Amino acid sequence: MYHYVEDKEFLGLMKRLCSDIVNQLVQKINRDGKLKVRADLVGSGAKNLITQNANNPIDLDYNLEILKSYEYDIYDGRSLKKYIGEKFNEVLREHDWSNCNFSSSVFTTEQRYFVEGNQTRFSIDICVVTRMNGRWQRLICEKTGFISEDKFYWNVAPCSKKLMKKVEWIKKNGKWQELRVVYLRKKNQYLTRNDYDHPSFNVYIESVHEIYYKYCH
Repeated sequence: MYHYVEDKEFLGLMKRLCSDIVNQLVQKINRDGKLKVRADLVGSGAKNLITQNANNPIDLDYNLEILKSYEYDIYDGRSLKKYIGEKFNEVLREHDWSNCNFSSSVFTTEQRYFVEGNQTRFSIDICVVTRMNGRWQRLICEKTGFISEDKFYWNVAPCSKKLMKKVEWIKKNGKWQELRVVYLRKKNQYLTRNDYDHPSFNVYIESVHEIYYKYCH
């Protein structure tokens, strides 16, 4: 079952290392002039939202948001995935990490650990997202078994409209701790159902929606 990671020293080291790598990816892409992007830990900084399933490795989940495309057709998911993957691998190699893999929806790195202190293994997961018509959407690859025939599309995250305004209301009105409870409950709910179609960002959106409309509806 999932629990929140409480080792603050370990969390700080892990977040600094991984965020530095992801920020370098953002800078590399933005300097290239083909896309304008930004990146965040899931949950607008993931304040106290990093979870671990029992003693399993930790996935640090980032959203790489495409803000603007100068060269690529935003609907050409294959080209976007190829370009971002190449840039991510460049950054990873600069840090002596292996190349990433791309699953159906995220770029995933190898697992790493710190030699001293907490030796829990961790990796970076990057989901490519954008906002269309006020809703968050994530890039999905429908694998066919033949890379050349894989299909790419944008999947709308449910209940994601005006997400940031809802988050701001929750924080302003002191409901963040309640959101943490709901988020953890939902993560474990999907885990016990063996439901792996709810990435962390979608669980976060669902949790924000539930808390917001509990008090504002």
